Amino acid sequence: MQATRILAIRHGETAWNVGGRIQGHLDIPLNDTGRAQARRLARALVGRDAIDLIVSSDLARAFETARTVAEATGAPLVADAALRERCFGDFQGQTFAEIADTWPDDAERWRRREPAWSPPGGQGESLLSFRERVTQAVQALAAENTGKHIALFTHGGVLDVLYRAATGLGLQDARTWQIGNTAVNRLLWTPDAGLSLVGWADTTHLEDGTLDEITA
Repeated sequence: MQATRILAIRHGETAWNVGGRIQGHLDIPLNDTGRAQARRLARALVGRDAIDLIVSSDLARAFETARTVAEATGAPLVADAALRERCFGDFQGQTFAEIADTWPDDAERWRRREPAWSPPGGQGESLLSFRERVTQAVQALAAENTGKHIALFTHGGVLDVLYRAATGLGLQDARTWQIGNTAVNRLLWTPDAGLSLVGWADTTHLEDGTLDEITA
């Protein structure tokens, strides 16, 4: 049976990642470290198994990371808003401490990962609706590219959903896995079994000393 091989990769670092500020659907660019991470990732992927297609969230932090890899590998690149981060409504732009101070009840429900709870503000997505959006999008992309090798550039929340889908973990199970900026995560999709986990959180491309190209 033919399978779709998937690289699932979080965008490079942003200033809001460093500051602990919720990004959600807000369009925050990479910082200099994030751009250097993207360049190192691109070099690491050149010469490995050819990537047939790159699909990225349309938010700048993911798309810029993806474009760096596309330019290095020659793989075609398309944007897909379905790969965006979870929308956090009024939480977006706030730090964790600010959220706890302003919305203590909502902050507690968020901490407990209540599946049907939505962040305040009208546009916020529940975990249930977010999971549906992400899994439907990735299943469709995998089915459309059966037998190919595709790379998805996305966000931490999306990768959390994909890890749970591939391992059978529930939405409220505690997270024990890492979701680092530009870490390489490998999944396999088949029509019968859906997603399965091949490898997770490979950061060897970032571990050979300091990011010496930050100012490049």
